[in-house]
Amino acid sequence: MPEVFFTVELPDGATKECYSPSSVVQHYFVKGEQMPVMEFVRRSRHALAEASERVRAKFGFGCSSAAAQLSEIEQWSRSYAHDAVIRVVSI
Repeated sequence: MPEVFFTVELPDGATKECYSPSSVVQHYFVKGEQMPVMEFVRRSRHALAEASERVRAKFGFGCSSAAAQLSEIEQWSRSYAHDAVIRVVSI
């Protein structure tokens, strides 16, 4: 199962590297794409849940790293306005 790292630029200019245990995240994000913080969180929830389910299908258990990544995203996203913009730097 190919893991994918993707980097996002936050509204304040800081960058975060994010992890997915599956390439399915590439169906949710595109390099250079910009979106409001809440849209990024919404897509992250779907992408990382689907990635974890792919791990479950293959190994019999969900991916704790996907859950941890989503938790981190939800935590740092709270410090920005919902309509502030996040940009996908790389994927």
